[in-house]
Amino acid sequence: QVQLVESGGGLVQAGGSLRVSCLVSGGTFSNYAMGWFRQAPGKEREFVSAINWRGLSPFYAQTVKGRFTITRDSAKNTVYLQMNSLKPEDTAVYYCAANPWGLSGLSTQSAYKYWGQGTQVTVSS
Repeated sequence: QVQLVESGGGLVQAGGSLRVSCLVSGGTFSNYAMGWFRQAPGKEREFVSAINWRGLSPFYAQTVKGRFTITRDSAKNTVYLQMNSLKPEDTAVYYCAANPWGLSGLSTQSAYKYWGQGTQVTVSS
């Protein structure tokens, strides 16, 4: 059974940095495209960033482009989201997700089969 476990969330001041991680177990991590989504209180879950199975061609939502960086480490079965210049509007629960099918459309939730439970990121002003 494939499991995704996020970690690294917390409270940070505006302008600060945080790195969240997602450990994948029970499957073949190197075959999965990986994505990050977030959900703020009272809002729908939205796409943040994604990276293909090779670790190439990362892409980002416009709201985080230039501030966030997605990377993956196949030796550790882990995908990371480095978040810099954080803003209060980045406050949300951050979820990682895995796409084992090789589908395109990695900015859409339906492209992913496996999801983590989420980690809270709170940015204070």
